[in-house]
Amino acid sequence: MTSAEMKAAILHHLVYTQGKDAVTAKTYDWRMALSYAVRDKIVDRWFEATRRAYAEKRKRVYYLSLEFLIGRLLKDAIINMRLEESVLDALKDLGIEWEEIIEDEPDAALGNGGLGRLAACFMESQATLGLPAMGYGIRYENGLFRQRFEDGRQVEEPEDWLNQAHAWEFARPEVSIDIGFGGHVQEIGSRANWYPSEVLIARAHDTPVIGWKGRWGNTLRLWEARPMHGFDLARFNRGDHTAAAEPEAMARTLSRVLYPDDHTEQGKELRLKQEFFHTAASIRDILRRFESEYDDLRLLPKKAAIQINDTHPAIAGPELVRILHDERGIDFEEAVGIARNTISYTNHTLLPEALETWGEARMGRLLPRHMQLIDRIDDLHRRETGTHDLNAHHDGKVHMGTLGFIMAHKVNGVAALHTELMKSTVFKDLHELHPEKIVNETNGVTPRRWLLSCNPRLSSLITDSIGDNWVDHAEDLKKLEPFTEDAGWIEKFTAAKHANKVDLSNWIAETLEISVDPDSIFDIQVKRIHEYKRQHMNLLETIAYWLEIRDNPNAGWTPRVKIFGGKAFPNYIYAKEMVHLANDMAKVMNSDPLTSRFLKVVFPPNYNVSLAERLIPAADLSEQISTAGKEASGTGNMKFSLNGALTIGTLDGANVEIRELVGAENFFLFGMTAEEVMTHRAEAGHAARAIAADPRLARALETIRSGGFSPEEPGRYHMITDNLTHHDYFMVCSDFTDYWRAQRDVDAAFADKAEWARVAALNTARTGWFSSDRTIRGYMRDVWDVEAAPLVDLAAE
Repeated sequence: MTSAEMKAAILHHLVYTQGKDAVTAKTYDWRMALSYAVRDKIVDRWFEATRRAYAEKRKRVYYLSLEFLIGRLLKDAIINMRLEESVLDALKDLGIEWEEIIEDEPDAALGNGGLGRLAACFMESQATLGLPAMGYGIRYENGLFRQRFEDGRQVEEPEDWLNQAHAWEFARPEVSIDIGFGGHVQEIGSRANWYPSEVLIARAHDTPVIGWKGRWGNTLRLWEARPMHGFDLARFNRGDHTAAAEPEAMARTLSRVLYPDDHTEQGKELRLKQEFFHTAASIRDILRRFESEYDDLRLLPKKAAIQINDTHPAIAGPELVRILHDERGIDFEEAVGIARNTISYTNHTLLPEALETWGEARMGRLLPRHMQLIDRIDDLHRRETGTHDLNAHHDGKVHMGTLGFIMAHKVNGVAALHTELMKSTVFKDLHELHPEKIVNETNGVTPRRWLLSCNPRLSSLITDSIGDNWVDHAEDLKKLEPFTEDAGWIEKFTAAKHANKVDLSNWIAETLEISVDPDSIFDIQVKRIHEYKRQHMNLLETIAYWLEIRDNPNAGWTPRVKIFGGKAFPNYIYAKEMVHLANDMAKVMNSDPLTSRFLKVVFPPNYNVSLAERLIPAADLSEQISTAGKEASGTGNMKFSLNGALTIGTLDGANVEIRELVGAENFFLFGMTAEEVMTHRAEAGHAARAIAADPRLARALETIRSGGFSPEEPGRYHMITDNLTHHDYFMVCSDFTDYWRAQRDVDAAFADKAEWARVAALNTARTGWFSSDRTIRGYMRDVWDVEAAPLVDLAAE
C-alpha cells in the first residue's frame, strides 16, 4: 500500500465513517480513521484465511480464557501488516503526530496480568504460524479496574475503554446464544431435559487477529450478555421506569467487570455465572461450526481442540457432555470420551487457594444438570481407575482443578519446574493414576510486540546486524552472540538502551513529577501485587539501602531508580497495604536531601500493557523474586531478558530456564529452592531467627513499625510487620539476607558498564527460545495434534 493510497484511505474514513472533515477533526477522529483504513487491509487477509480453513477442512484450535489482555491494537496491526512506512508518510502529509495517535487508543480492559497477556501472545503466534484458531472471552465493559492513588492508597475506578467506539471489533448480532441458569431437571432414563429458570443471551463480537506479514488471520470472539426480554414498555408506561430497564441492567452486570469481588454471596454467584456464560456460549458456538461441516460428532476430537486456560472454563467438560448426551443422544461414556479427547487444560498455579472450588449448593442451584453430570463423571472415573479418593466433587465442593484434570486428555504446566511440581504437589495422586497426561509447555511471548514494536531502537540494531528473519524465527537471535564481543557494536547496544532510559526518565518527569537520572540502575518490578511475588521484600531491601546511604552518604553508592507497577485486587487488603507502603516510601525517600541523588522510588499508577511497553525496554534489572515453588512461569521475566535486562531472581517458574539459557554467571541468583522452602517453612520461629540474624532486616522492619514512613500514623503497617515477624509464609525474612547480597553483586557488576552491556546483549541473544511461536508449536505437537496451513502471501493470491 503506497503512502498516497494510505492517505486517501484515511481521508475516506475520516469523512464517510467518522463524519468529519480535516478542519474539524480531533485526534480521536484521525485515530479512528487510520484504524479503519488499516482494518480494511486486515479484513481481506482474515477472510481469505477463514475460507482456506473451511476449504481445506483443517482442524481448529479453540482457546477459552476469561482474560485476553490485548492492549492497544493499532500499532500492532500496522507492524504485523508491514504498513509502517506508508502510515508514517501519510500522517506526515496530513500534519498528524504518530505518537499522539498511538497514545490516544485505550487499552482494552480484558485482563489482569500474565494469564491474559499470555492468551493474547498465543493468539498472535497462532496467526503468525498459520494455525486456524479462535479465542473465546468476555467483552467486559469495564474490565478489571483503573488504578489511581489517593494519598498513596490504591483507589479503584471503572475502566471505561468502551466509552469510545472500538474500531477493531465487528458486532455479530446473528450469533446470539441462549444461556440458562437455575430451574429444574427432568430425567428421562440416563438422559435428562434441563429447564432453566433464567435465560440470558450471549451475543458475539469478533476482533480479527493478524499474524506477521498478514499471512494469516484468526478471530477473537468476545461474548456480551444481553437480556432475553429487554425494555418493558408496559412497566414504563405504568410509571415504573427503573424496573422497566431492570432486565437489561441485570444482564449487563454479567459482562461488566472482570473478576467481581467474590467475598459476598452475590459476588460468588456472579463469578460462577460469568464462567458458565463464557464457557457454554463458546462450546455451543464450537459445535455449531463443527456441525455446519460434519455429520458425525464422533469426529469432534479430530477436527477441534478445545484448550481451557486455567480453571475458569473447566465447566466445559460437563457442558460438552451434557450437549452430546442429553441433546444429541450419544451414550454417556462415549460422550465423556469424546469430550476428554477434545479438551485439554492449562494449569497456571500451585497455590491451592487459586484452584477454584464451588460449593455444591451453589453449583446445584445455578447448574443443576451439571452437578448431576459431575457426579456421574466422578463415578465413571472411579470405575476406570479403581480409586474412590480423587473425585471432583468432595467435601461439599466441586474442585475445578480436579474436574479440569479428569475431563482433559492432556494437562500442561507452563514451565519445567512448575510442571514437575504439579506432578509432586497439587496433582500428585492424579498424576500417579494418569502418568502420561501431564506435559510441559513453557510459556513464551510474541517477539513482534515485545521486541520489534516496543523497542524499535534495539530491534533496528538487531535487524541491521543479522537481518529480519528473527522476527518470526526468534531462535535466530543467537546469531547476535559474536557481536557481543565487538566493542563498537556494544556501544550501539548501550546507546539504544540509554536512549530508552532517557525517554522513560522524561515520561516520569512529565507524568509523575519525579526527576530520575538515566545513568542510574533502572531496577523494575512490575506484576500483580501479591505476597508470593514478594514486592515487600523489594521494599525492605530498598529501606535497608536507604538507611545505609543515610548513615554514610559519601561512600560511593550506585544510584538506583526502583520502579514498581501493578494492581492489588480490591479485596486483598494486605496487597493494598504493600502498595500504600511503596508510595509512602517514595514520598519520604524522593525528598530526602541526603539520599535522593542515589535512590528514587517510582510507582506509576494503572499498570497495563502500554505501560509495560514503555518500562521494559528501559530496564537494566528485572526483579523476579517470588518464593520458590509459587510462580508457575512468569512472562514478564522473558520480556525483560529479551530486551536486554539482567535478572535478579529465585529458582522459580521460568527463571530456571532463563538462567540455563543466559548462563548462570549472567543471572543474579539468590534464595532457597522450592524444596528448601518447604523444609524451612515447617520449622517454628524461622522468621524471628532470620530477623535476629540480620541487623539490616531488623532495622528496616523497625523503621516501618515505628512510623518512619507514616509518622502521622505509626501503626499503619502493622499488618505487614506482624505477618513478617511471626508468620512469614512466603519466606521474605529468610531470603532477605541472600537477596541483599545479590543486590550488592548487582551494584558491583553495574560499575563495569561495558561488561554489563555485553551481558545484557547476551540476554537478548540467548532468549529467543522464549518466543510464543515455539510454545504454540509445542502445543500443536504435544497437545492439539494439529498442523498449520502452509503460509503464502495472501495479497498475491
